[in-house]
Amino acid sequence: MTVVLDAGALIAIDRRDRAVGAMLRIAQQQHVAVRSSGGAVAQVWRDGARQANLARVLSGVDVAALDLAAAKRIGPLLGATETSDAIDGHVAQLANAGDHLVTSDAEDMRRLLGNRVRDVTILTV
Repeated sequence: MTVVLDAGALIAIDRRDRAVGAMLRIAQQQHVAVRSSGGAVAQVWRDGARQANLARVLSGVDVAALDLAAAKRIGPLLGATETSDAIDGHVAQLANAGDHLVTSDAEDMRRLLGNRVRDVTILTV
């Protein structure tokens, strides 16, 4: 199992959301991997000096690059689901069966995942 974070989850971390913080502490204690998209980080990163909590958490997160290979997988997914947010598409591509996806946009994530992975637990922040 992996915990996958979208931009909304990263914003919750930055705002010190207690529920997300507790979930990440449990994940760390249980040696559960945490992943996010480089694009999602770009959506929320503004100033590391003022985002110390987010910077600290990101040091333990596997941040996947949005490269050409990923783009070629995301484009068809967006077309098939009639959505347009490439970053959400990338986050959805990071999730596999058995994972937990933490998001502020559960409806779009369900659309994106429904076409590919059915056994992902979506947690809304």
